[in-house]
Amino acid sequence: MDRHGRVQPMSVEQIVEQAENFEYNPLVPFKHWSRSAGTLIKEAEIYEHEGNEQQAYLLLFRHARLILDKLPKHPEARSKANDVILQQLRKDVLQNISKLEKLRPRINKRYEQYQAILRERSQAKSANTQALAASGRVSADAQSQKRHSRLPSDPPLSHGSEPLTAGENRELAVKLAHKEIRRRATARKATRHAGITEEEEQERRTAGVWGDWEEALTKDEHSIHRDTLSKELHNVRMQVNGTRPEAPRHGGTRPEVESQNSHILYPSVPQRSAHDQNAYSYSSPGTTSDDLRATYPISSPPQRPSKTPSYLVEDTSLPQRPDKEAITHTTSPSRSATASPTQQDLKPSTFTFQSSAYLENGTPLRTVFLPPDLRHRFLTIALPNTTANLETCGILCGTLISNALFISKLVIPEQKSTSDTCETVNEGDLFDYIDGEDLMILGWIHTHPTQTCFMSSRDLHTHSGYQVMMPESIAIVCAPSRGDWGVFRLTDPPGMKSVLNCTQSGLFHPHAESNIYTDALRPGHVYEAKGLEFDVVDMRR
Repeated sequence: MDRHGRVQPMSVEQIVEQAENFEYNPLVPFKHWSRSAGTLIKEAEIYEHEGNEQQAYLLLFRHARLILDKLPKHPEARSKANDVILQQLRKDVLQNISKLEKLRPRINKRYEQYQAILRERSQAKSANTQALAASGRVSADAQSQKRHSRLPSDPPLSHGSEPLTAGENRELAVKLAHKEIRRRATARKATRHAGITEEEEQERRTAGVWGDWEEALTKDEHSIHRDTLSKELHNVRMQVNGTRPEAPRHGGTRPEVESQNSHILYPSVPQRSAHDQNAYSYSSPGTTSDDLRATYPISSPPQRPSKTPSYLVEDTSLPQRPDKEAITHTTSPSRSATASPTQQDLKPSTFTFQSSAYLENGTPLRTVFLPPDLRHRFLTIALPNTTANLETCGILCGTLISNALFISKLVIPEQKSTSDTCETVNEGDLFDYIDGEDLMILGWIHTHPTQTCFMSSRDLHTHSGYQVMMPESIAIVCAPSRGDWGVFRLTDPPGMKSVLNCTQSGLFHPHAESNIYTDALRPGHVYEAKGLEFDVVDMRR
């Protein structure tokens, strides 16, 4: 990481190592994992559009690993319905092969360019060290370089984008979100008015348009088949085309099944590495070594940033949320302290929001921006049920922009309630709507009509289905009779593993751990953003 908080380019091999570092739990229902596969592709599309090619590659590679290596072994994979889903998911992998093949040489070329710059820097530093030795200051300089060499890699921030802290830039985040969400809505509306069906739209999204690549970079695309996963991708291509694959890893080929719409559940793949949930903002297709030199100057070596997250223990120095004040500057030294970005400057590729909190295992969490008025609107909608001592639940939906998650829609699904429980029904309609609006599920909200604000054992099990596949997912609990509310997540560890491995069947039951969940708002990765717009969709009949 350099003195501006940006991370060096990575090789494909390094990206693959991070992409494979996620925890797969077969106790999580198959439908949750299959739903998460779609979320991975959706996130990859957004990161690619914003220029984060490394993160796009990471997510697409992880998607392939999940589909090819993990899901075929799931206990529920042999059912007829899930076999149909798995066949379609394999077709999605096949459509993404060309993206991986094209991204691979380009990412490696950028990495090689950066390594060349480092070699030049090393030569310059060697000459500088000789001068320092003459003045007796070489020891201190060597110690500084040694400290830098021990810094962990935290890759949400890289060249081509301006690093921002969430707490100090909430007003800017709101403006950025409003502009980008409206742009996407306009594009989606234009696509539908053009007579393109949802199936065609999804096919185009999956196929992707990645721009023109330099001819020299495409000559070695066949090298994608050198490693194990690349061979699996090649086998899937042959399998879908009706050809017997070479040395299949999961038994023989399955019969070809026509694509069918499947109504399946929930968020994204769990990620346990300290780098998994981070973005890599990179430059346009024409990146040159001169561009990289401009970003990573040779004149001086990188210096230790002022705040370094712990990747081994729970972070105890997370940034505090400042009072809501007008934004007059950003954290990057490249922007004037008195300058404010114009509306034209508000492009997702221009900024990257830093991780604002960390799981107990050290994994960075992307910031979640929450509209402050959302819970008040929800309580108004829930009032009839609250009066009747019935719980009400809603789904928190939104999108990914500049490595941050913005809650922009509250969906009230069809549900059945008691005084202590609330369950969604007709989930197919719910997910059809979410997919049609290009939304992500970022968490849920529900009431405790007469109880206090806490996460019951049932709430913990419900939320594990969200958080196991997207660590940033949140649970908002409202206790209207007490005038209290909270934003929570499971600890990891020990909460996630404890809940996922729990086999108790009672509606309410105790768990051994006392710190099974924690506040996500004070402090945490959730920031209330005044002025952040949101819509409400009530699907109850």
